[in-house]
Amino acid sequence: MHSDFDSLEQKIDQVLALCSRLNAENAALRDRVAGLENDKRDLTERIGSARTRLETLMTKLPEE
Repeated sequence: MHSDFDSLEQKIDQVLALCSRLNAENAALRDRVAGLENDKRDLTERIGSARTRLETLMTKLPEE
């Protein structure tokens, strides 16, 4: 009976350790996603600015 409790305790400890690792990994992934979303927003803005500049330059080209 005592060994059953020891076995159960070990399994509970393993589950708790796994939960802790998964929580840490989840937090790291959330941080990474936030950073990538910021990068995407910045790149989208840069593409929009480049598009506007190109459109402006195209209007200044002489027509054939």
